Amino acid sequence: MEVWPGRPFPLGATRDESGTNFSLFSEHAESVELCLFDDAGNEQRVPVTNRRAQNWYCYLPGVGAGQRYGYRVHGPYDPANGHRFNPAKLLIDPYAKSIEGVVDFKTDANILPYVPDGGADGDDMERDDEDDSAAIPKSVVVDGAFDWEGDQPLRTPFADTVIYETHVRGFTMTHPEVRDDLRGTYAGLASEPALAYLKGLGITAVELLPIHHISSESFLADRDLSNYWGYSTIGYLAPHSEYAATGRRGEQVREFKGMVKALHGAGIEVILDVVYNHTAEGNHLGPMLSFKGVDNVAYYRLVPDDKHHYMDFTGTGNSLNPLHPSVLRLIMDSLRYWAVECHVDGFRFDLASALAREFFDVDRLSSFFDIIHQDPVLSQVKLIAEPWDVGPGGYQVGNFPVLWSEWNGMYRDTMRDFWRGEGNCGDFASRLSGSSDLYQSDGRDPFASINFVTAHDGFTLADLVSYNDKHNDANGEDNRDGTGDNRSWNCGAEGPTDDPAVGDLRGRQQRNFLTTLLLSQGTPMLLGGDELGRTQEGNNNAWCQDNETSWYDWVRTDGSKQMRTFTKRLIALRRNHPVFRRERFLEGAVDGEALPDAWWFRSDGYKMTQKDWNSGELVLGLFLNGETIPNLGPHGEEIKDSSFLLLFNSSGDDREFMLPRKQMGAAWAVEVNTVDPDIEPASVRHEAHTPVIVTARSMQVLKRDA
Repeated sequence: MEVWPGRPFPLGATRDESGTNFSLFSEHAESVELCLFDDAGNEQRVPVTNRRAQNWYCYLPGVGAGQRYGYRVHGPYDPANGHRFNPAKLLIDPYAKSIEGVVDFKTDANILPYVPDGGADGDDMERDDEDDSAAIPKSVVVDGAFDWEGDQPLRTPFADTVIYETHVRGFTMTHPEVRDDLRGTYAGLASEPALAYLKGLGITAVELLPIHHISSESFLADRDLSNYWGYSTIGYLAPHSEYAATGRRGEQVREFKGMVKALHGAGIEVILDVVYNHTAEGNHLGPMLSFKGVDNVAYYRLVPDDKHHYMDFTGTGNSLNPLHPSVLRLIMDSLRYWAVECHVDGFRFDLASALAREFFDVDRLSSFFDIIHQDPVLSQVKLIAEPWDVGPGGYQVGNFPVLWSEWNGMYRDTMRDFWRGEGNCGDFASRLSGSSDLYQSDGRDPFASINFVTAHDGFTLADLVSYNDKHNDANGEDNRDGTGDNRSWNCGAEGPTDDPAVGDLRGRQQRNFLTTLLLSQGTPMLLGGDELGRTQEGNNNAWCQDNETSWYDWVRTDGSKQMRTFTKRLIALRRNHPVFRRERFLEGAVDGEALPDAWWFRSDGYKMTQKDWNSGELVLGLFLNGETIPNLGPHGEEIKDSSFLLLFNSSGDDREFMLPRKQMGAAWAVEVNTVDPDIEPASVRHEAHTPVIVTARSMQVLKRDA
């Protein structure tokens, strides 16, 4: 085969009209072979002899889109010093933009770089020389051309954003209106029934569980399970091929872009959940798929005085090493590719504290954040951190830099406690108001708080109020996995019930959570399916359940339509009233204003005192003043809105609220009552300073009557 010198950049396989340039970073390799595979699986090895800037590169004329390839990298196999080179093991290109299929655990090939029982202690010291190419998915050269038809990033302001966390596969797997061949795919999510549903619900962004190419774990294959959530990345520039309806030889790239374009056409942004903190290769006993064999010392964080083992800030066995400039470049190249070439609107960074670690401490000004803030593209997309990892000092809620929003775990815990009948009113009011204690001092706004009650990791909303304990037996770990018990919800026996009183209370609690979430200051994130009452039958760690446990049940009718209609009303209420999405934090009484922007009061209609905040009483009201909104319209015009009262009763008894006096408003109309989800807005009215009964464990939203 004819081989031309080529060029060291860009990394990966780059096609032009004459052929393809291949470039692979490896700082410590002694030699590199590029391996080409034909449709029958026959392999041709091409020595890569050019090296510059620690990149190994060559150009192959005549090689085009669809060509399957991999690498074999030669160097020392010396685990004690961190080196694990093994040319018997085929490696996925870290910069591959298409990866064909997944690891085949049904073959007899050993994908471990060592002889499993080679050492006297059963460790990994003896290199295994068995070829594993039959089991390893192949990288694929792609044609990146795509007709975007003028598509541009939507740039929806955070003030107008409602996030819907969902899974590409699970969302449409059982959807009766989606074509069978499109279910569970990028094309399925882009289908008309799916788009119509999301647009009709009113959400503005989908946050997709990981779609970077995934490698599952062998022990899951032994249990006939798989890594459904996908937090097991092996390809940072490749969309997962198993979510494609049209093919796995580059077609998945075009299909993914088509999905983004279709969602944008429906006014919906795309946020990717990305996992740059660890890879699918696990710890020192894990498989060799890519990075470990390309350059283990460069790509991973090793224990400083024991390079045989990995630093593990993630609980998965390894931690990627963003301290190395070439690894940091991979992360940044990946982010830019998805934002620029694939038109993605933002990213949610899994275990983001791990990326912020310069050495052991979490550093708010780490290289990773510095580079993103200086990048003209990435500094303009939505940046969302999961602000914790499992290392020391890993819980970093409130400590990320400006430009960043954060999954607010304190919001989740406080709201759960309040509606469970625990906690205190002070914490509840702080979280409902945008968590100024976490974000105001460093110049961020309320939208730095991504508010959520449930997420993929844990109970669904229906299960949250229906189970006191986890039921994870199907995961095959004797129910030891997942978080501990859920504590009592006083909602009757666990699981399904025929008791109408229990069912009513559970439905009401779900509506309490949805109403609180969507009317809180900050950015709401709804777990997809919660608006349908989706259940996982008490499994709060369904990471390996690619089946009906995790998929949406679109044909269920017991209250799901009512819950969906209620959720849609709440999203519309938030969208239509900027008083619920203020761009600055609430301040209370302000000099020169007749009425405060917010005023918290007791059930007797009088202002909350310091004693009241700490009394343990979980009954309070909030006046939100629509006349004092700091938001400005697109042309700088001042925005005015209606004023609202929010009445909360998390106690076990009905409570009488005395509405505030006339200076707040002469009359009020009920907009939402979580006891009666079908109530017509303004069908019930109350005069100022008159009593209103708020049922136990419920809330009401009243709008000032013009």
